[in-house]
Amino acid sequence: MAGSGAPILVTGAAGSVGAVGRGVVAELRRRGLPVRALVHREDERAAALRATGAEVVAGDLTRAPDVVRALDGCGRMYFGMSVSPRYLEATMTTAVVARASARLEALVNMSQMTVSQMDLTSTAESTQHRQQWLAEHALNWSGLPVTHIRPTVFMENPLFEVFVYASIAQEGTIRLPFGTGRTSPVAARDVAAVVAEVLADPPAHIGRVYQLTGPASRDMTAMAEEFSSALGRPVSYVDVSYEAWVNHDLGALGLPAHVADHLATMARLHAENRYDRVTDDIERITGRPATGVREFVRDHPGKFTEGAG
Repeated sequence: MAGSGAPILVTGAAGSVGAVGRGVVAELRRRGLPVRALVHREDERAAALRATGAEVVAGDLTRAPDVVRALDGCGRMYFGMSVSPRYLEATMTTAVVARASARLEALVNMSQMTVSQMDLTSTAESTQHRQQWLAEHALNWSGLPVTHIRPTVFMENPLFEVFVYASIAQEGTIRLPFGTGRTSPVAARDVAAVVAEVLADPPAHIGRVYQLTGPASRDMTAMAEEFSSALGRPVSYVDVSYEAWVNHDLGALGLPAHVADHLATMARLHAENRYDRVTDDIERITGRPATGVREFVRDHPGKFTEGAG
């Protein structure tokens, strides 16, 4: 078992959006816990993970032999994967392998907040949302010792990286089709801290669902005022047309169709006020409050400088 020296498997350890997996590895290693980090390929990010003292293996979560090799000897695991049309396949492959090993004492699953608003007849969500809704059900049915983590939109999501931070740096504006919808973006480091806390001492968390949000929910006009105050310069919200934003602004990023559809859906759901949610789960689990706009600006000044991109 992990508590007696077996490694904790962290998947998606070299992921890009928010790098939650990387943050989980860093936090677990800081605590002196043994970690096996699964990456999709060997590159400089794998080398950086090894520098923390983690064991690093490369593999594909949709390939059972790779998952068998990665899970071998592990007692706990974090399942996280980037937005992908093969997300559900990867979840099912992981669940089947984990059940066959019969050794896991904890599986922490990275889901997302919209799942809590979905049911059998939901049609407003993206393909990715539906895959994650099905994935939660499949993991629950598996009988594995699961804890679900449901963050709201990440502060590091492209919706914010490109259309908030880069736009503020270049024009002093936030350009999104959110209308008057309210939102509570969450910092990836806070999510990673919750995951690490659960993995470090899982018994009280098994079977639980944690909804992770930022410290407040507000519309983009109010958020622009927060950024303006934190940066000491004017920031305004420009409520752009949804159709124009999807076809021009989002389209200009050249993202894969599955990812673009997911981001377009998230923007639409924001305008429908589906992200208006606040909980105290982060503070309750980690002992410190969720990161707000001012703290995020203070810790990432380069994101708000023209040319930072």
